[in-house]
Amino acid sequence: MAPPTMIETSVRHEFSPIVTEDRVVRMSSDAQNSDVKFADWDKFKFTPIRESTVSRAMTSRYFADLDKYAESDVVIIGAGSAGLSAAYILAKNRPELKIAIIEAGVSPGGGCWLGGQLFSAMILRKPAHLFLEELGLEYEDEGDYVVVKHAAFFMSTLLSKVLSFPNVKLFNATAVEDLITRRDETTGDLRICGVVTNWTLVSLNHDTQSCMDPNTINANVILSASGHDGPFGAGSAKRLDKLGCIELGHMRGLDMNSAEDAIVKGTREVTPGLVVTGMELAEVDGSNRMGPTFGAMALSGVKAAEAVLNVYDLRKKQNNP
Repeated sequence: MAPPTMIETSVRHEFSPIVTEDRVVRMSSDAQNSDVKFADWDKFKFTPIRESTVSRAMTSRYFADLDKYAESDVVIIGAGSAGLSAAYILAKNRPELKIAIIEAGVSPGGGCWLGGQLFSAMILRKPAHLFLEELGLEYEDEGDYVVVKHAAFFMSTLLSKVLSFPNVKLFNATAVEDLITRRDETTGDLRICGVVTNWTLVSLNHDTQSCMDPNTINANVILSASGHDGPFGAGSAKRLDKLGCIELGHMRGLDMNSAEDAIVKGTREVTPGLVVTGMELAEVDGSNRMGPTFGAMALSGVKAAEAVLNVYDLRKKQNNP
């Protein structure tokens, strides 16, 4: 899949969903752009509600999502820049797919809320600017690279677009503890068929309690984009190494010119049923880290979407369970 072409940023959808359920409330573009006006503040009062109503409104939808996405077409591990870029391309081009995103952190976005060393500007080398144009994001063109005024501008825009797709569900504060595996009776190869999940706070406290068993999600394809740092970084890569499916290469020192090309070119299915994207690939292949430049994250995600669809379509054609 080639990087997406530019779209006109002046185009506006006539309506956008505000609440999703059996009844969807929509606002026109004019209403969204108008000034918010309330009644006399001295007489202001919210409509009354019972506390249990709030609880039921949340839990009923969450458990309905757990039921719906227990069988998913694609599971994406990690809601950082690579995982969300892949999710955007997948959800936009294949609206029939059920896509579950599992993010260990409470706040999705990975390391893409800031540029580098707590600086705000986000640097992307060309041709990653094509993906920014697909999202309708403004940037400063510096010749060989572009600058987004704040990394949070990129991430919040990408995240909002991904979450607006009706075929995507984000389960944040949820960790992938293990992988579901099947042994192919013909080839003997180990195939990845899903993920083992738990709430992150539970995962972090296994050593303080007795038995806290996990949950599961079956899927045709797993896309792992869990990065290289933190307690859950490169989780799939580390597990595949223990299972004997791959041998970890371990990430090397920083070299921007080498690292970004290697991440995009190396994005692939590393073991049957599991595609790896983003900086988790550096742990798989032993390539360099790239530091505070984000072009490879976006385009690795775009390429990962193509790899995921190739695996998915082949598996469906073979009618593999």
